[in-house]
Amino acid sequence: MLPYEEKAYHELELWKKKFLKKPSLFDLASKGLQNRVNKLIPEKVHQGITLAIEKMVKAVLFGAKYITSAPRQDSSLQLREAFVRERIEFYRKTASAEGAVTGAGGFLLGMAEFPVLIGIKMKLLFDIAALYGYDVKDYRERLYILYVFQLAFSSRQARARVFHQLADWDAYVKTLPGDAEKFDWRTFQQEYRDYIDLAKMAQLIPLIGAAVGAVVNYRLINKLGETAMNCYRMRKISPLKIIKDPSLRINPKK
Repeated sequence: MLPYEEKAYHELELWKKKFLKKPSLFDLASKGLQNRVNKLIPEKVHQGITLAIEKMVKAVLFGAKYITSAPRQDSSLQLREAFVRERIEFYRKTASAEGAVTGAGGFLLGMAEFPVLIGIKMKLLFDIAALYGYDVKDYRERLYILYVFQLAFSSRQARARVFHQLADWDAYVKTLPGDAEKFDWRTFQQEYRDYIDLAKMAQLIPLIGAAVGAVVNYRLINKLGETAMNCYRMRKISPLKIIKDPSLRINPKK
């Protein structure tokens, strides 16, 4: 490995250990509370939310490929990641400004922001994929983006499963359905909604909504950017070394 690749690999290992920590009692209690609340919500409401998120994500997922740059060729990992960090910073500022404006606008603007924020996040992932050299016109690469998104905004209980799928992507992608219609949108939207619910609800509070919206959006984009960088590092840096790690193998019984 080159010195920068070695450094990136060590950062990946540290991120992996931190990211895959077992859920704390607080995590378990929070998830349990959210699950109980979800059971109280009528099934028609769940279906409506699932359909709305599915349509929003599909619109971005299958439209952004036409406005994303071609995959970057013949670049070192160090140069690729310099550009990736620039894009993350750009989208952090964009999302932060957008959160401040909608947070100051009250409940209706706060609710209207939901699809806009998803669009910003998806466009960031498309840009990152292209900078790492992956062609998002390939359906499998767009599926990978969906799983990176899901990993970034999943509960600790769900992280290990999604992480293992991404860690051995070349094998796992062969087991996936041939089209997006069969993707598990219900789990996708519920994990995402549960992850951001508490933080985003505070954005709707008068007077403090603008400040909360700016900070929350900045952190959400930062979390997504960090997750995406490490997911693509798994594909770029010694993938065999990572796959041979017993802790990262997919256990089909789970």
